[in-house]
Amino acid sequence: MSESTGFRDARYAQAVTKEIETLNMGRAIRIVHVCGTHEDTISQHGVRFLLPPSLKLVAGPGCPVCVSAAEDVDMAIELARQGHIITTFGDMIRVPSTDSSLAKERTAGSDVRIVYGAGEAVSIARDNPDKEVVFVGVGFETTAPTIALELIGNPPTNFSILTSLKVIPPAMDILVNIEGFGVDGFITPGHVAAIVGSNAFQPFAEKTGIPCVAAGFEPLDVLESIRMILKQIQEDRADSENEYTRVVKPEGNPAAQKVLAQAFRLDDAPWRGLGIIRKSGYYISEEYSECDARRRFEFPEIESVDILPGCRCHEVILGMIDPEDCSLFGKRCTPENPYGPCMVGHEGTCRIRHEYSLD
Repeated sequence: MSESTGFRDARYAQAVTKEIETLNMGRAIRIVHVCGTHEDTISQHGVRFLLPPSLKLVAGPGCPVCVSAAEDVDMAIELARQGHIITTFGDMIRVPSTDSSLAKERTAGSDVRIVYGAGEAVSIARDNPDKEVVFVGVGFETTAPTIALELIGNPPTNFSILTSLKVIPPAMDILVNIEGFGVDGFITPGHVAAIVGSNAFQPFAEKTGIPCVAAGFEPLDVLESIRMILKQIQEDRADSENEYTRVVKPEGNPAAQKVLAQAFRLDDAPWRGLGIIRKSGYYISEEYSECDARRRFEFPEIESVDILPGCRCHEVILGMIDPEDCSLFGKRCTPENPYGPCMVGHEGTCRIRHEYSLD
């Protein structure tokens, strides 16, 4: 798609949609995206209504707040109860956990503060040298480099990070191996690909035989990525292609990758709704272990509960059901009073569907 076309041009959208219909040929096709921002674009602009009925666009585990395991949130809650200053992104404080949330702990008197990034948390630590300041780091490959920079930038000794950082490709592996799930193509997140590169998904495409396309976040980006996936299917090939060429390079961002490799190590990590996924989480490297809240503080043994009774967020995260299939959706579970994690953040599938279905 050329830069001069415009990313919401109706005529161009009609042309791409017509080509999608021709390439689809009425076949049952499931294309999965793993990005909350893509789901927001798709829902806000009614992209699903432009597609042939036989082509299903499925939301996968693309919301970092939603997939943050209850055990990670429980650890943050415990640190708040111990009297430390807890800093994190706005959505994270409302995520329900085993028996509380950071928002509830703040209401009860704990010092829980919303920040826009790790740098702001470092400043709070410098301003409060007599207090321990913990930053709850949540996100995917996109957010992780900015957190890594603060980690290697000689933060004050009273600053530490509780990581809940995830990497996307291993979660895609999990989806592919779910019996009966079925996926014919992946729209890969453009902001993740900007860091790791579109080439990073090539081994996955070759191993699974499933086409992948890194896409931007405008409606035409999504439609074009669907067209590219269908073209690969028609040609009986599976590659990792790049629709988001105005931002993403095949090799990604080497400087960001270098910072990630210095600050973090990859290890097995818990995902809410998906269980433990091998080599899917960023943890603080040995060199910076003094800033690792997991090592710095003591935690009681807690039997964390990822999915509360009646909640079906795990099925939504896995793309097994639509949010509307959950009996709690829009009733017991709303953005104002979220019962499950998918209703909390602006990248949560339930939150997005609730917002646009009621407009």
